[in-house]
Amino acid sequence: METRLYVGNLSYGSTEGDLDELFKQAGEVVKCELMLDKFTSRSRGFAFIEMSSHEEANKAVEMFNDQDLQGRNLCVNIARPREERTPRRDGSGGGNRGGGNRGGGRGGYGSGNR
Repeated sequence: METRLYVGNLSYGSTEGDLDELFKQAGEVVKCELMLDKFTSRSRGFAFIEMSSHEEANKAVEMFNDQDLQGRNLCVNIARPREERTPRRDGSGGGNRGGGNRGGGRGGYGSGNR
């Protein structure tokens, strides 16, 4: 039975404290994870909340899905399990979003252009 919730459409100003305080109204909050951009540390607009029981998780969905928080209507559902990602052919694992050598050999380290 799932106790982990996905909470989407969050205001970028929402904090873990805001979410914890809100979801306590449905029961015991075991864990609250506001997802942040790793470069800017700004909210990515969604979070995961773990409730202490399946019943409390369902209650939270009923209470808070489509409810207003800081001017945004929340999207609250039971979280789906994370899907396994297949490794990329280049062996990078898919975590690198870099564009490679976009400069076409113009300048930069090791390009030979000085």
